[in-house]
Amino acid sequence: QVQLVESGGGLVQPGGSLRLSCAAAGSIFSINAMAWYRQAPGKERELVASITRGGTANYADSVKGRVTVSRDNAKNTAYLQMNSLKPEDTAVYSCNAILLRTRWSSPETAWGQGTQVTVSS
Repeated sequence: QVQLVESGGGLVQPGGSLRLSCAAAGSIFSINAMAWYRQAPGKERELVASITRGGTANYADSVKGRVTVSRDNAKNTAYLQMNSLKPEDTAVYSCNAILLRTRWSSPETAWGQGTQVTVSS
């Protein structure tokens, strides 16, 4: 079984920074794309950022210039560095991974449980 565990959320003042981590554990052969999503109360889940195994990153327009996604393939871990945080960034942030359990298996999607980020003074 594969688990994704997020950490690093919390309460931060507007203009502050947070670094989220997403560690994948379990029987994993390789992880292809990893991504961060967020869902605010009463809103649909939205993609924040994604990163390929090779390091190509994409960002939602709402976070460009303030957020950096990265990963450590050796640790099966992705990171989301968020700067200049705004109250509208408040949401539950979840990570997602497209992975292979073995060399011959089909790609699977795994989700973390989410971590709360609250931006408020």
